Amino acid sequence: MPLILEEIGMTAILEAKNVTKIFKIGGLIFGSKLTAVDNVTISLEKEKVLSLVGESGSGKTTLSRILLGLIKPTKGSVLYTGSDIYKLKGDLLIKFKKDVQPIFQSPFDAFNPLKTVDRYLLGTALNYGLAKDKISAEKVVDNALSVVGLSFEEVKGKYPHEFSGGELQRVSIARALITNPKVLIADEPVAMIDASIRMGIINILLELKREYGISILYITHDLATAYYISDEIAIMYRGSIIEYGPTEELLDKPLHPYTKTLLQCLPEPDPQKRWKEEVKLSGLEVKEFEALGCKFANRCPYADERCFGERPPIVNLDNRTVSCWLFIDNRYSK
Repeated sequence: MPLILEEIGMTAILEAKNVTKIFKIGGLIFGSKLTAVDNVTISLEKEKVLSLVGESGSGKTTLSRILLGLIKPTKGSVLYTGSDIYKLKGDLLIKFKKDVQPIFQSPFDAFNPLKTVDRYLLGTALNYGLAKDKISAEKVVDNALSVVGLSFEEVKGKYPHEFSGGELQRVSIARALITNPKVLIADEPVAMIDASIRMGIINILLELKREYGISILYITHDLATAYYISDEIAIMYRGSIIEYGPTEELLDKPLHPYTKTLLQCLPEPDPQKRWKEEVKLSGLEVKEFEALGCKFANRCPYADERCFGERPPIVNLDNRTVSCWLFIDNRYSK
């Protein structure tokens, strides 16, 4: 958990510490800024699944790219097994890239439509030095594919369009597994897949945690799948983590008003039930990202003058955290 890991002796494998990412928008002179990720601290423990939940445009993908080392944060640090990933060089940097692998939302965007998928798989094995030649690379690839229920013969010579969305996402997962990763960062991995086969992909991810000890950051807007797969959930709103805690506790007894709003679309935390409609609170507004006070104040039924004028601190409540003035001003009611 954020802020209390050291106190309870837990060891995180991947951490974001006070990470902020500011983008310039609308031109260098007359433009403005967008704080896409705002002072975020999260910790992914070994052999755990942490779900990062929020609506589209909340900053989830930006944070995931920072954790992958693809975007450098404006402030803060990202630690992998205690080392700052943006200071890694040489063999240590290569090891990080092998150990922390991405799974993207659309598998069709992860592969060039003009190349066969086995070229990517074999190339991964060869480029990372996991095989000396094509024959040994095929064995490495076949082993990875077997974990997701496929074989090298089934994918050999095929182009991306020859697979269904679910099949290609399994190939994408296998590609990530070739390097024997310790961490998977899965950004909306089932959002582009037919609903009838989404749980198959989710179950593969769970199997990777249980059988292979892989830690997973699961990024989603879907509380139903987050409830099913995760050990912990972090709720993200307008670039900030506003609530963070063990999955069942957070969904059974949400603290932040925004979390409660999300749960209104999911009557009870049941992995078999889907949201009846998409949460649409408003369009993406820069002014909410840059609000002086609570970013949810304009929509919160409990908001008062302080909520609009001052950013709420992060409050530790047992093994959970929440960023809300209700828990400072003693205005919270269950």
